[in-house]
Amino acid sequence: MTTLELTDKHAIVTGGGTGIGAAVATALAAEGVRVTVMGRRLKPLESITATLKEARCVCCDVTDTDSVAVAFEQAQTELGPVDILVNNAGAAATAPFHKMDLALWRRMLAVNLDGVFNCTRAVYDPMRKRGWGRIVNVASTAAVKGYAYASAYCAAKHGVLGLTRSLALEAAPSGVTVNAVCPGYTDTAIVRDAIKNIVIKTGRTEDEALAQLTLDNPQGRLIQPSEVADAVIWLCRPESAAITGQAIMVAGGEVT
Repeated sequence: MTTLELTDKHAIVTGGGTGIGAAVATALAAEGVRVTVMGRRLKPLESITATLKEARCVCCDVTDTDSVAVAFEQAQTELGPVDILVNNAGAAATAPFHKMDLALWRRMLAVNLDGVFNCTRAVYDPMRKRGWGRIVNVASTAAVKGYAYASAYCAAKHGVLGLTRSLALEAAPSGVTVNAVCPGYTDTAIVRDAIKNIVIKTGRTEDEALAQLTLDNPQGRLIQPSEVADAVIWLCRPESAAITGQAIMVAGGEVT
């Protein structure tokens, strides 16, 4: 099959200022995509967009429907209709279930699941009417398995995968694909914070904490953000039209 380019498409990447989101934004821009990078903090958004050829940054709180509406309208005014949406914004908080309060539970669902719903709703119908679109949800291995002390996060990510699979079926006749990438522990600020938390709470060294996090990864390492970005790019390509409703593991064989 002849390779089709992504040149002149417009992508929105949420949570795009750092980590996986920044890697995805960079990879898309390298493919000739116009990129709008969204997040809550302006400084990291400006830092990443300054390195890209044709990019804009827009502050957005994905849990707030008004914020999403304003941000997506601005993005489309500046760079045109949205062809690709990468729902990457997320947060991870841990707590033993018996100590978890409703505020933590709702916070995890709001950013990790409601955010995907809010942003997808902002682009899906126009994509459907134009007959082409790519929606890629950055889930987690927590979307397909459980992790102790992370029940709220796992519940949210399981929800993301359920939404992905259901919407993919609805979208199938329209030319819009909906997929999820599911990274294992990835070398990002969230994981570095988790390592620090383990050190503080258990007295282990950083190397010991890292070994604990990579224990379930048969390759014995953290995933790199660029590896997740590569999977996202593949799903966004026009020639990936037959790939929809899938959960693509980027986890070193942790989940098969």
